[in-house]
Amino acid sequence: MEVSSLPVELWQLILSYLRLPDLGRCSLVCRAWYELVLSLDKTRWRQLCLGCLEHRHPNWPNQPSVEPRSWREAFKQHYLASKTWTKNTQDLESSNCLSLFRRRKGRRQLCIGAAGEFSSLRAALAAASPYDCLVLLPGVHEEQGEVLLKVPVEVVGQGNLGDVALLASIDQHCPTARLCNMVFMPARFTSVLYKTTSGYVQFDNCNFESGQLQIHAPGTCQVKFCTFSQSSIHLRSMALCVLENCEFVGSENASVTVEGCPSSDRNWACKHLAVLAKSCTASMREPDPAGCPMAKQDGWGESLLGPVRTCEIVVGEEQSSFLSAVGAQALLGSAQEDTEFRENLQAAKEEEYPALNSNSSDSDLHSDDEEDAQAVYKLPYQAHGLSHTLADVTHSRLQSNRLHALQRDLKLKSLQQELQQDKEAQSLANSLQGCIIRQCLFRDGKGGIFIYAQGQAKLEGSIFRDLTYAVRCIQNSKVIMLRNDIHHCKASGIFLRLSAGGLIADNNIHSNCEAGVDIRKGANPLVLCNKIHSGLRSGIVVVGNGKGIIRSNQIYGNKEAGIYILYNGNPTVSGNHIFQGLAAGIAVNENGRGQITGNIICENQWGGVDIRHGGDPVLRNNLISCGYSDGMVVGDHGKGLIEGNVIYGNKGCGVWMMSSSLPHLINNEISHNSIYGVAVFCRKDHTADYSHGQGRSESFQEEREGAGGENDSDSEEDYPAAQRPISVALVELNSINHNGAAGLHVKSSEALNIIANVIHANCDDGVAVLQSSQLTCIANNSISCNSREGVLVEAECQVELRGNGIYENSSHGIVSKGEGVITENDIIGNHRCGLQLLQAADMKLILQVTKNRIQSFRDYGIALFDEAKGLVQENLIFQGTSKKSILRPMSNAEDCTIQNNVLLTFKKRFDMECMLINPPARPHIEGGAPESCTATDGQRVSSITTRVDGGCHNRGSIFCTIL
Repeated sequence: MEVSSLPVELWQLILSYLRLPDLGRCSLVCRAWYELVLSLDKTRWRQLCLGCLEHRHPNWPNQPSVEPRSWREAFKQHYLASKTWTKNTQDLESSNCLSLFRRRKGRRQLCIGAAGEFSSLRAALAAASPYDCLVLLPGVHEEQGEVLLKVPVEVVGQGNLGDVALLASIDQHCPTARLCNMVFMPARFTSVLYKTTSGYVQFDNCNFESGQLQIHAPGTCQVKFCTFSQSSIHLRSMALCVLENCEFVGSENASVTVEGCPSSDRNWACKHLAVLAKSCTASMREPDPAGCPMAKQDGWGESLLGPVRTCEIVVGEEQSSFLSAVGAQALLGSAQEDTEFRENLQAAKEEEYPALNSNSSDSDLHSDDEEDAQAVYKLPYQAHGLSHTLADVTHSRLQSNRLHALQRDLKLKSLQQELQQDKEAQSLANSLQGCIIRQCLFRDGKGGIFIYAQGQAKLEGSIFRDLTYAVRCIQNSKVIMLRNDIHHCKASGIFLRLSAGGLIADNNIHSNCEAGVDIRKGANPLVLCNKIHSGLRSGIVVVGNGKGIIRSNQIYGNKEAGIYILYNGNPTVSGNHIFQGLAAGIAVNENGRGQITGNIICENQWGGVDIRHGGDPVLRNNLISCGYSDGMVVGDHGKGLIEGNVIYGNKGCGVWMMSSSLPHLINNEISHNSIYGVAVFCRKDHTADYSHGQGRSESFQEEREGAGGENDSDSEEDYPAAQRPISVALVELNSINHNGAAGLHVKSSEALNIIANVIHANCDDGVAVLQSSQLTCIANNSISCNSREGVLVEAECQVELRGNGIYENSSHGIVSKGEGVITENDIIGNHRCGLQLLQAADMKLILQVTKNRIQSFRDYGIALFDEAKGLVQENLIFQGTSKKSILRPMSNAEDCTIQNNVLLTFKKRFDMECMLINPPARPHIEGGAPESCTATDGQRVSSITTRVDGGCHNRGSIFCTIL
């Protein structure tokens, strides 16, 4: 019959009365009829699927209100799964006739109950033949003593779930069995409901109450649409077993325990389960954005704290700043923002960051006449050794291009992209071994899943909530977790220990009382593309020689550090977005280490990165921005290599260091921070001391005791800090510009080396040395266009200034009250004195000023005030626009020696004698790496101290600590 002979609606109405076998026959007639049968998906196929007593809603128990992608496909999967037990037999391949026999229509159905043929299950089993169906009639069936299952049978409860209750302990000795649609309760003499050590068992649509299932290899199982109330499953050496669409409630211990290395020896059922597991994976429903309990994957979504605020770089002709923006589409999103939104954002932020306007910080030339005068007297210095770095700072378009390139490079990767690039992660994600747990619900109990003694488990699309812990994996075991939701656990959500490993990817982990992920004692997992947020403590903790690769995660809104590394923890942390934490973004403490590269760390309440108490990480190429305190804190005895980072737009300092710390700060861009670019303090910060055991239900006492003797020797060769001692802190090759106070502020009690930095357009001094009881070496830097002095040295400070270029600062080039050496510097074009020497507090101190080239436009080249003491010789002093003498002598000539200085005046506009030619303009940087100061002796890093009291008004730092 032609389909077109009737309207489609009538055909659909007719076909909706057909039974399942008839629908199958109709679909085989022709393509038109096949498509007509398919069109019944939301009507007849839905009725068949929901009307079957052997299974429940396809998305039960996690999302029973969400329809599957196809009701027909879901019904097909349920039907095929219900027949799996008939295929899982040892003699299947060798006896095809037996396969036909067990599918024959004439297999017997034995009824058990008051109105049935048998009064007990034991009696029916004694009379059953292989593959018979045993039907338990409604009622309570209690068996005295253990029931032995010796022949493969199917045991089905009649009626709705709950009509049949079986009180028994069953021991399976046959190759295969299936139990369906009944409530299992333990017998009086044992808590074991069911156990098998050799055969395959399949449970469909059952309830288990107050008991335990024990499945030991080579036995295996498949469990679907079952509820475990105060019950658990113990799996030992499982080669492959499947738990799907199950609910675990109120367990007193772990709901599922996986023990032992997977063994496929004599396990003939594995290949059938593997085919079933693969088909289920291929047909798994895509997460629905509206109904999925997890946050959306394509954006940052909304946390439990409310809308997630993001950041945007705004770099233009009139303003260059990194600002916080409520409601932006994504962190560091596309530069093609709406024009009106950009203008409103800039206008709204000009009041909050008044000091971030780069044009107001560069050289202030006040009149056209002065510009004409400078055209005559100006000495060209732009071709010095750091001019290429300075060009990026002064040219807003170049800076904008660099920041947008950084946005693209640090864009968060999807799980698919990660798996394409990481073959190990791809292999783990596709593996099918051990216990497969899919779309299950674990709630209101002590534990979710416990894996130990080389056990293996794979968890997909499950929910863990209101447990003590979700997953514990220890003793060389392996766990693979994909697209799970883990929240409101009383301890850590995921706990890995004792060389455990695996893959934790694309999970939503939030609102847990301890860490979202806890990695300890040599555990080494892959943690990829997760959302870890809103935790009451840290997002991820790596402690006690824990390792791990932590990559492409969104970690936000946690009450403590987003990632906390301590006691020789040594993870690789890369490509993560860590933002809006209520403490530090990343904290490295108590000899913690780690490779921290390519992360975006922004809008955290405390330091973006906080390093203290022997923490010694490597930080490279991170973007640390928009923090509500300092961008980076290196506290008491902190160490580390801090290289190639952008530290931008933080409300405190860019980098805050204590003089007792020993970092190596190299090749970073530190700009547009509200207070100092880099601040070094020496007073003890008592508030930073943190008692780790205080207030914690789970302390680090065990890791603290074992940390001293357990060092990871495998990575020593790749870890520079572990190979040589560090004695002096080093600030080298950084660009420190457009900060709200001094570019570099020093109050140190230890030695410090400041070498080959570009310090430009800061809103106070370029370098201010207010306290330096040991030598501070300032060498080969470019210090230009700062709003006050280029370099300020207070009394009793020991400073060596060598080979610097100090250009066009708004006040004096150098002001010094201290002792030391000022030699071979170019001090050109500063708006007041080139070099001002003042009376030192200690009259015994002598300052040596030799071989400098100095010019000031409006004031003296060198100004020496009463009682100043020193040696001023062999300097070259150029004429400026001022009518004053280019050298201001002092009244008491006996206190200072002035000799062999050359004073030059301009004879014509381009006088070669008045050019910075031999040598060329300083600083001189050969091969991109300056020579270290003599005080460093080739060693990296120094020591630095505590911060002063006070906030922005006295240019102190906003208080910041780790926890």
